[in-house]
Amino acid sequence: MKKITFRFMLTLLVGGTIACSSNSDQPYADLPSYEMGEVVGKLESVAGKYGESLDGKLLLTHLPYFVNQIEEEGSAEAIIQGEIKEVCTSKGCWLSMDLPNGESMRVTFKDYGFFVPTNSQGFPIILKGVGTRVETDVETLRHYAEDQGKSQEEIDAITEPKSEITFEAVGVIIPEKA
Repeated sequence: MKKITFRFMLTLLVGGTIACSSNSDQPYADLPSYEMGEVVGKLESVAGKYGESLDGKLLLTHLPYFVNQIEEEGSAEAIIQGEIKEVCTSKGCWLSMDLPNGESMRVTFKDYGFFVPTNSQGFPIILKGVGTRVETDVETLRHYAEDQGKSQEEIDAITEPKSEITFEAVGVIIPEKA
């Protein structure tokens, strides 16, 4: 039932934005909740709520609209949905997801107040927070590459800063894989 509900929500999202209520028919209401500050690491069951609660009505922002808003205004507060592409292998302190413009967006967690499981790659995700266009310096890019387990040769090859969209999440929901 959860898989059908999630696919239905994803289908509606493609056409624009959707609203979800917080009553008992909310498909993510029964997921376990993890308190802020807990280092999660690898979990047998990745699905859950992390960070600030996203209870109440969720108005998901269509990703192309989100990207356009950042390009025009420099930042955007939103609740967005995507798929986890990569995760920090050390402790789950960041993740990345693809954007419709072909870029990859790095997601961090407000004040490092919570993390996601290090084995959550490939899972769908709903994020609440603020997206911003930033210039990431070489030292930080190398740190991220190290977190990804890249070789020293790949790390040393990073010599230029990168302009990219980043997202600071205050809360996330990771549903089961469809």
